[in-house]
Amino acid sequence: MTDQKPLLIGITGGIGAGKSTAAKIFSVLGIPVYSADDRAKWLMAHNETLRKEIQDTFGKEAFLPDGSLNKLYLANEVFSDEQKTKKINSLVHPAVKSDFEFWASKQNTPYVLKEAALLFETGSYKELNKIINVSAPVKLRVSRVLMRDPQRSEEQINAIIDRQLPDTDKNNLADFIIKNTENQQLIPQVLKIHNELLLLN
Repeated sequence: MTDQKPLLIGITGGIGAGKSTAAKIFSVLGIPVYSADDRAKWLMAHNETLRKEIQDTFGKEAFLPDGSLNKLYLANEVFSDEQKTKKINSLVHPAVKSDFEFWASKQNTPYVLKEAALLFETGSYKELNKIINVSAPVKLRVSRVLMRDPQRSEEQINAIIDRQLPDTDKNNLADFIIKNTENQQLIPQVLKIHNELLLLN
């Protein structure tokens, strides 16, 4: 392979749609996957500039005495306030963007995947070459999350779904759609997209 940079491909999907499962299939095919949500948590705890910005904005309570992120405090602060949600996104997004770009530049594959729950909602999809949306009916998504995270209530899951862009809007914005219903297999859909993406670079 030449020194050509890998294409930047986003993979997203609402809670319970199965984007992580689809991303795992791509990784089995040898495609590096960057988990934006995991890296965001890591950067919030370890990136000194970002830590300072979070403390300046949300107070010292944003971090526990041992230096780790006070997730419960931040979730309570941010969850119910749209302005605070926008504020934390505006702090975290640039840090994740530069972290992802640095990571992607080190990969030697035709394309890389950026897995993120809120690609469309944050506008970060505009920085990527193509987007895959993993789609599933809301009822099925709720039942999957209830099975996976028994500590969550149906009301909590529906509240998260309400804050995410509806599937119809995501499907309209996406370049590829993976349907993760009970009667549609994921692997053939992933293989088809994988082969199409290989032809682009």
